[in-house]
Amino acid sequence: MIKNWFTAICLTLILSVVLIGCAPAAQSPVAVSVTCDDFSKQKDIVRDVSIASGGTFTITLCSNGSTGFQWGEKTQISDSQVLQQTSYKVVAAGNTGGKVGVPGTEVWDFKALKAGTSTVYLEYSRSWQGGEKGIQTFKLNVTVK
Repeated sequence: MIKNWFTAICLTLILSVVLIGCAPAAQSPVAVSVTCDDFSKQKDIVRDVSIASGGTFTITLCSNGSTGFQWGEKTQISDSQVLQQTSYKVVAAGNTGGKVGVPGTEVWDFKALKAGTSTVYLEYSRSWQGGEKGIQTFKLNVTVK
């Protein structure tokens, strides 16, 4: 009886290990970030990323709203059947030591809906009429597998 009980426990443990090993690995969100230093060296930046269908990714771009420039909440997505923007937020600079005009970031989250390719495009502009448009641009080519 003890031998059967011990065998049953061993088989259960082995089966558990095998099943855990076969389970798909949790996918880490992909993060794409561009700093103010990056934009000071190049005003038009293009990046590429690959992601699994159902995965998520975040774009974080340097921004300084005190100058009147912003990237804006809505992104241009070339194929909305492949990608979906799920959120947007403006993040103020951390501890600025009381300095005014310190840049923060703008952050967009996306979900990959299905396999294919799509492009996310953003322009850094002053949104009012007559304001400068597209002084910096960011383009992310996304391949969803």
